[in-house]
Amino acid sequence: MTAGTKAGADGGARTEGGAEALVPALDTDALIDDPDIRIIVCCGSGGVGKTTTAAALGVRAAERGRKVVVLTIDPARRLAQSMGIDSLDNVPRRVKGIEGAGELHAMMLDMKRTFDEIVEAHADGERARAILENPFYQSLSAGFAGTQEYMAMEKLGQLRARDEWDLIVVDTPPSRSALDFLDAPKRLGSFLDGKFIKLLMAPAKMGGRAGMKFLNVGMSMMTGTLGKLLGGQFLRDVQTFVAAMDTMFGGFRTRADATYKLLQAPGTAFLVVATPERDALREAAYFVERLAAEDMPLAGLVLNRVHGSDAARLSAEQALAAAENLDAENLESAGIVDQAAGKAGLRGPADSPAAGHAPDPYTAGSAVPGADADQEPQPDNTTVVTTEELTAGLLRLHAERMQMVAREQDTRDRFTALHPEVAVTAVAALPGDVHDLSGLRAIGDRLATGSAPAGAA
Repeated sequence: MTAGTKAGADGGARTEGGAEALVPALDTDALIDDPDIRIIVCCGSGGVGKTTTAAALGVRAAERGRKVVVLTIDPARRLAQSMGIDSLDNVPRRVKGIEGAGELHAMMLDMKRTFDEIVEAHADGERARAILENPFYQSLSAGFAGTQEYMAMEKLGQLRARDEWDLIVVDTPPSRSALDFLDAPKRLGSFLDGKFIKLLMAPAKMGGRAGMKFLNVGMSMMTGTLGKLLGGQFLRDVQTFVAAMDTMFGGFRTRADATYKLLQAPGTAFLVVATPERDALREAAYFVERLAAEDMPLAGLVLNRVHGSDAARLSAEQALAAAENLDAENLESAGIVDQAAGKAGLRGPADSPAAGHAPDPYTAGSAVPGADADQEPQPDNTTVVTTEELTAGLLRLHAERMQMVAREQDTRDRFTALHPEVAVTAVAALPGDVHDLSGLRAIGDRLATGSAPAGAA
C-alpha cells in the first residue's frame, strides 16, 4: 500500500448491476507525514479550491512537525488573508499561529521578479541591466503566454535547491486548462531556445563584414516582412534582447528539463483537485491520464464542495410526493404568521370574538390612544402560511437537495468507473469562505478524514 492510500473506501462507483465498487481512500495524513515526500503539487481546473487545499495541507503538515513552504500563484490573495499575513510576495514569509513543532512559510509567485532574478543571476551587471531595460524583455516577463507557468517551475526549482524546507506545497497557476502547468514551460523553453531566436541571434554572433553582409542579404526579406507585421522598433528590440540573452538561452531549456524531472521523481506527489461537477471532473480525468502518460506520481483526487443530507433516507421522489399530497389537502389548522415586522407567531384559523378572543383594541378602524384621529389606518401586510404549506416547501427544498446529491454522485461514479485505481477523499461543502487558520485547520481535518456529508457516498 502506497503512501497516501488507506484501506477501505470513501464511497464507490456503481456497477451495471447496482453493486458498489470499492474505491481506495486517499490518506492525506500519511502523505504529508511521509519524510520521502518533498513536493506536493495541487492541480486542477480553475475555481475548484486548489489554493485552499494547498494552504490547508501546509497548515496541517506544519502542525504535525514538518517545515513547510506553500507556493501560491493565487491572484485573489486569499491565502495571505487566511494565514494572517497582510500580503505575500516573492519571498517566503513565516506564518504565525502554527501550533506544533513545525514551521509554515508562504509566498506568492511574482513572475516578473522571478524572471529578473534569473537574469541577474546569470548575466554580468552591464548585460543584466541591458536586458532588464529592454522593452521586449519587459513585455515577455510581464505577460507572455506561458511565462507564469514557466516561472512557477523556476521558483519551485529554486526552493528545492535551497533545501531549507522538507515539504513544498505548490498551488498551480489558475488557467484555462490544468494542463498548462505541464505544457507552458516546455513551450516557452522551446521558444527561447528555438530556431527563430537562433536565427535572429545569428547576425550579432557573426559580426564584422560577413555579419553585415549576412544581415543585409540573407535577412533583408525576413526582417522587412516582420518589420511591417510587427513594427520596425519592435523587431529591433527583439534583436537587441536576443543579443543580450545569447549566453542564457540554453539555461532556460536545461532548468525546465531539470524541474520537469523533479516532478517525475518519487519524492513528488500530485493531488488533482476537483468539484463534483461534470466539467471539473472531466478536466480531472484528463489530467490523471496525462500524469500517467508523463510518468508523474499521482497521490489521488481531492473532491471539494461535496453536498449531502442528514435526512438522506427520504428520497427526492418521496419528498415531492409528500409535498404534492399536502398541497392537495385543504385542512383547516393552525397557521404561521410572517408578520411585516419580520417576526413569526402561531394563531388560530380566525382571530375573532367567535373564536374565543377578545376584540383587539388596535385593529383597523379603532381609535389608538394618542394617535391622530385623521390618520389613515395602516394596511395589514400579514401573510399567513399554513403549516401544510410550510411543510410542503421544506419537502421541496429537501427534494432539490437530494437531486443535487444524486447528480454529484452520478458524476463521481463516472470518474471512478474510468479510474478505479485513483484514491479519493471527499470534503463537505462549507457555508462560507475560509478566512483564517481555524478555517484551514477545519479543511485539513476534512481532508484527513474524507468527511463526505451524509448521503453523499
